[in-house]
Amino acid sequence: MSAAQRFRAGVEAADIEAALATLADDIVFHSPAVFKEYRGKETVSALLRLVFETFEDFRYTDELAGDGADPVHALIFRARVGERELEGLDLMRIGADGLIADFTVMIRPLSGLIALAQALGPKVQAAGLTAG
Repeated sequence: MSAAQRFRAGVEAADIEAALATLADDIVFHSPAVFKEYRGKETVSALLRLVFETFEDFRYTDELAGDGADPVHALIFRARVGERELEGLDLMRIGADGLIADFTVMIRPLSGLIALAQALGPKVQAAGLTAG
């Protein structure tokens, strides 16, 4: 089972620690709401914990995998933030150590992304998490 599949299994079992165990120490996280990336397992784990507590009715709906020299995996999801429904994609690149080295999140529609940013922004700021 790949790190992306283990991440999915952890999320679906509501075992956040199991999901976070699949992240490389030097992971780079690309947010759908800010241009600069978040770096490092400690920072990205704290950010993902906040995301997990913010999403409602989160579920993965599809999974895509590539077999190239740099393994890539995509998990497509649906969720709700307040009254806003959204659809998104977690794009994961697996490093040489078999852990998730690069994690990009894309979300649509814009109204869903705005609702997420408004709900998550104050939590991220209060936690002292910074991108870049």
